[in-house]
Amino acid sequence: MTTQITLLGCGLMGAPMARRLLAAGFPVTVWNRSRHKALALEADGASVADSPARAVARADIVITMLEHGGVVQEVLFDMPEAACHGLRGGTLVIDMGSILPEQAQDHARRLAAIEVAALDAPVSGGTLGAEAGTLAIMAGGDEAAFMRALPVLNVLGRPVHVGPAGAGQLTKLANQMIVGITIGAVAEALLLAERGGADPAKVREALRGGFAESRILEVHGLRMVESDFAKRGSMAIQLKDLRNALHTGGQLGFNAPITELLTRLYQDGVDHGLAELDQSALFKTLQERQPPGTP
Repeated sequence: MTTQITLLGCGLMGAPMARRLLAAGFPVTVWNRSRHKALALEADGASVADSPARAVARADIVITMLEHGGVVQEVLFDMPEAACHGLRGGTLVIDMGSILPEQAQDHARRLAAIEVAALDAPVSGGTLGAEAGTLAIMAGGDEAAFMRALPVLNVLGRPVHVGPAGAGQLTKLANQMIVGITIGAVAEALLLAERGGADPAKVREALRGGFAESRILEVHGLRMVESDFAKRGSMAIQLKDLRNALHTGGQLGFNAPITELLTRLYQDGVDHGLAELDQSALFKTLQERQPPGTP
């Protein structure tokens, strides 16, 4: 029998994920608070529901791709027609957005109380990875639930089971620390090269393949040298993730001074109107901090 999938959240990441699942032959029902985003998927074969509860009523697997943990809680449990009012026992809920580990653990407990399994399986790879089906997927939860989810997750990227409930979100926080910090390193290095008279685009090219090579240098570095800061991820979301990392670190008694510094820099960019630009726009924040003139 074909697995019935529901996707709650059809934004920058959710929409291409839904299209990949539809292209793989899965029947997909979608819901989004801004209904026009869900309706845009009808041409690809998706069914559109009027509420989370109705969207999940026939689902075997429910995927959430929502902005933050508060929204996930609202859509799953708190709104008048929340998903919990339509979920059947035995359904599997996979939260693929980025939320706090403690929130993922709480959601898993609440879903278990109504005999619904849960995975927290956040992703990395951005819209490009969502479109190509190459997302890094970090799954926390029961091993049996992970194995059940594999045929679906394999369509979206490369899933790895990293531990119990909350471990997926903890892994995503580690990912976002590396991403946010490395964007800062690439931006600062390219600005230094430019200040000294080198061509930043050529510097990026020269660094490729050496020990400084990274996906960040490849993708975000290109955006920096081309001044292409159109939203894929965003400064606001990167800031949210770094704050979540600091919050979780504080709970664990962990000191993260590098993350603290980068959090302040992203906050500065957001405060100066860059919130909805790609996170590579940290380049602009660091650029504006440079004193005028040449040495």
